[in-house]
Amino acid sequence: MTHAPQATALYERHEAYIPRVAAIHDLCGYGKCSLGVAIPVLSAAGCDVCPVPTGLFSSHTAFPGWYMHDTTDILSDYLAAWQGIGVELDAVYSGFLGAPEQVDIIKQVWDTYPDALRVVDPVMADHGKVYPTYTTELVAAMGTLADGADILTPNLTEAAIILGREWEGADVDGETVRSIMGALRERGAKNVVLKGIEHGDGLIHNYVWGDSVDFTETTNAKLPYMLHGTGDVFASTLLAAAMAGRDLACATAFAADFTADAMVVSAKQPDFEARGVSFEPLLGKVTALLG
Repeated sequence: MTHAPQATALYERHEAYIPRVAAIHDLCGYGKCSLGVAIPVLSAAGCDVCPVPTGLFSSHTAFPGWYMHDTTDILSDYLAAWQGIGVELDAVYSGFLGAPEQVDIIKQVWDTYPDALRVVDPVMADHGKVYPTYTTELVAAMGTLADGADILTPNLTEAAIILGREWEGADVDGETVRSIMGALRERGAKNVVLKGIEHGDGLIHNYVWGDSVDFTETTNAKLPYMLHGTGDVFASTLLAAAMAGRDLACATAFAADFTADAMVVSAKQPDFEARGVSFEPLLGKVTALLG
């Protein structure tokens, strides 16, 4: 006999109040990822999104000839100015980082806003490969950031890197999934969402497990193409659902369904495989979370 997973919401939404989320990601001019996803998705969920750009990119790094500007040197003054005008935060959502020093800056933000929800999408690798801008030092620093998350959303490659394990590919069995998620929780992550697992059954599996939620699995049909930026769409819609008062089991299912639907919409666009995830027509689903 199966039972419904038990879960508790991590954020209690008060109808008249608009929660404020610091989105600490890079800003990408073309390719629909990072802040280009987080700002519209979280705004659609009725959040006040306060961007903190960790780097400026001409396009995502799957394109040849991209340009990057590292913003590390401005971030301390940028965030100090927020404190000077009394900015308060309900959540701190970090993603792609440009330098290991940025990890220390995020931890300082955590200390400044101890009651804010800590959401870490450890954007640094996929398909067994680390992204080209990530140094050994930055990879190690990202692991320490993951340890303090209220919600941690790695893919299998990122989880393996954080744990110092060998990447075994996208098809791992249920025992391995539980082992990986349990090890991440033991390191300090309160709730873990492990995404993008394949079991050779034509489905994409996502798992969530933590202090606020029983071990839960969601599945969606595997589409015959991959798109850059799906991880950003998944993490942003998951947080959008959480900030709308949904528990993590519901939020994970919502994020998985939204990402799958957006990939279907994307395939109808010209040059879709390079362009990124076309989520814009679906933002009404995010707004509907508010009831």
